[in-house]
Amino acid sequence: MTQPIHPTFQRPAFTSRVVPVIVITHPDQAVPMAHALLEGGVDVMEITLRHAAGLAAIEQVAKNVPQMHVGAGTVTRADEMARVHSAGARFALSPGMTEALVQAAMDCQLPFMPGVMTPSEVMAARDHGFTLVKLFPAAQAGGLAMLKALSGPLGDMQFCPTGGVSLSNMAEFLKQSNVAMVGGSWLTPVEVVERGDWREITRLAREAKDVAHGL
Repeated sequence: MTQPIHPTFQRPAFTSRVVPVIVITHPDQAVPMAHALLEGGVDVMEITLRHAAGLAAIEQVAKNVPQMHVGAGTVTRADEMARVHSAGARFALSPGMTEALVQAAMDCQLPFMPGVMTPSEVMAARDHGFTLVKLFPAAQAGGLAMLKALSGPLGDMQFCPTGGVSLSNMAEFLKQSNVAMVGGSWLTPVEVVERGDWREITRLAREAKDVAHGL
């Protein structure tokens, strides 16, 4: 069995319980977006590798906004782990989990949050030493009902549900004892980012932060 990752993704260094899931199409969007999120009280951003600009965007934030905890999302291949680590990502997330991804995270000593959808996948992640995993896609996996069901037999596991989480339902998710944080793309809408409306990003971030802090 693969040994647990060190450091494991158990106690995130960031304080925000809302993780923006971001697709960046131009690297020069990354730094102003990071500042806008920080101004709104969100100190973490998951920049996905869904677009070719993702890696360069991670590097820009890591170099220029050190107070932002920048992570790499949609890491699906083992060789991507080393690249995002070299770019300055402080952690990585994936929609799933493979032995190769776990080993690559261990090799890089990069905190990693694998994706799970079933109880067996949660148990497999736990066997690898993970205590925090990404429930993805959360809505299709059963959402709140699934999280409540998992809290009994797998009560020692914490989740970051992503996929189907929004401002309107994030409070319901965050109230669950086994939910550490939620992820979502609603904080950084593509059309808002494309027009560079950073004030709107700050507003959306503050709105989400206020909901999380009000629980």
